[in-house]
Amino acid sequence: MTDPSGLPSPERAKTPARMTRRGFGLLGGAAIVGGTVFGARWFNITAQAGGDGTLSTPDAHAAAVAGSVLLVDIRRPDEWSHTGIGEGAVPLDMRRRDFTDALLKQTKGRTDVPVALICARGVRSRAISNRLIKAGFTNIIDVPEGMLGSGAGPGWIKRGLPTVAWTQG
Repeated sequence: MTDPSGLPSPERAKTPARMTRRGFGLLGGAAIVGGTVFGARWFNITAQAGGDGTLSTPDAHAAAVAGSVLLVDIRRPDEWSHTGIGEGAVPLDMRRRDFTDALLKQTKGRTDVPVALICARGVRSRAISNRLIKAGFTNIIDVPEGMLGSGAGPGWIKRGLPTVAWTQG
């Protein structure tokens, strides 16, 4: 109802707003789509290993053990203690303020050393790869399967690749 001026009547203004079926459906649909997009990013379901600049977890393990690549586990210490660190990998928490400097220490100051990055599901390693390339590293390799698996593959743990226990020290 409106009064002659076209404004809502006082009775109408006092009525609380209610969600219509259409509004509820749209809200529910948006939540589902948003959740799907978030889940897809979190689990990295579109990742692929074996393309340019990537390695599968078995290939990363073999290269790290052979010494042809520096494999860096960029996860948090609580993650390392939960699953262990992949054999041949160096733990280096990506949240460190001096992360790039600490990595340069591992590479003896060289930015052309092949460095493979692994995290839980390949999301963080992809982001850090881009950051390191911008910082001047020229041979960064992503391990998109991660330790726990993603769209690129089952991951280090499910493949049964060897791990070593991490102890704070």
